[in-house]
Amino acid sequence: MKHIVGFLFGIVALLMTNCKGHSTMGIIADSYDSTHVDLELVSPKYATGWQVRDSADVRLVTVGAHDRFALVRTDEAQVPEGYTKIRVPIERTICMTMLQLSNFTILDAHDVVTGLTGTKNLYNKDIQARVEDGRIVKIGMEGNFDTEMVLAAHPDVIFISPFKRGGYEPIKETSITLVPHLGYKELDPLGQAEWIKFVGMFICKEKEAGDIFAGIEQRYNDLKAQAAKAEHRPTVFSGEMHSGTWHAVGGKNYLAQIFRDAGADYVISDEETAGENLEFEKMYSLAAKADYWRILNSYPGDFSYEALKASEPRNELFDAFKQRKVIYCNMKQTPYYEISPVEPDVLLKDLVAIFHPELVESDYQPTFYQLLK
Repeated sequence: MKHIVGFLFGIVALLMTNCKGHSTMGIIADSYDSTHVDLELVSPKYATGWQVRDSADVRLVTVGAHDRFALVRTDEAQVPEGYTKIRVPIERTICMTMLQLSNFTILDAHDVVTGLTGTKNLYNKDIQARVEDGRIVKIGMEGNFDTEMVLAAHPDVIFISPFKRGGYEPIKETSITLVPHLGYKELDPLGQAEWIKFVGMFICKEKEAGDIFAGIEQRYNDLKAQAAKAEHRPTVFSGEMHSGTWHAVGGKNYLAQIFRDAGADYVISDEETAGENLEFEKMYSLAAKADYWRILNSYPGDFSYEALKASEPRNELFDAFKQRKVIYCNMKQTPYYEISPVEPDVLLKDLVAIFHPELVESDYQPTFYQLLK
């Protein structure tokens, strides 16, 4: 009998040291056990917004310059001074952006998401269903959050993107831990995608996140290397006129980088990232002779060259318009913001298929971008 009891006790102890994926039963390890997942697997290679190291029975994560978190698996775990303790896996959270949501989507972890900000252009059917039946609540937009709805989501932590509008003061009063997610600041497409490893640490899916990212990295870099060998590099510009101005992203922006990786040159070569609002005449002076024109919008119905001209008659002056070389993605018809942050390899292949079709299979079907017909 003693042997049976001892055996059962050993089985229970073994289960309590295993953290694989989201657990609704709260089975959590006695200590973090940094050997459970190799630190190298979760450490960033391209992302610049966070760092991670292990210490005793905690995983120490630094986000940006000042925010420091200690991920633990028991409340009794001791953490260094200056670190905010977070027990993992978290079971409920709020996402402030579609970029953050994409991390949970690719990790098959929608169950963890209990709150979102706006749902404009929401495409994912599973997320739509969860919003409709109340499993995910809408908490309002940045700068105007509904504190009652935030509390209704019962989040363990809230992932935030500290943009200019802010508005986090009311949420801070709830004592809910706010965790900055700085994926939007990454200038390298792989750096942005690598934030799935960051989220993976909070939901105990480090291994899955690492494996998924390794695949993304391999596919992206292989195609990037092929595009770099192309003999001709076309030029490309991006955006449209809105309310009398043209917002043009800078030459070091994420978008400019993915154009370069696809074997094309972005018409703006400055060192800016966010870019600036330009008058039409200025944009025309930069892009009049560009080979391609990339447009992303939420046009109701089928977008066309006629619609592009109707929105601004001078659009027909661009060579890319005349030659019918507008690269287009409609956010009402594709889950662009919901999934593209973690599919830079797919974005890249879409663009390579346009810039250098000889480098992809002849029957390739684009996911996001294609030439406007």
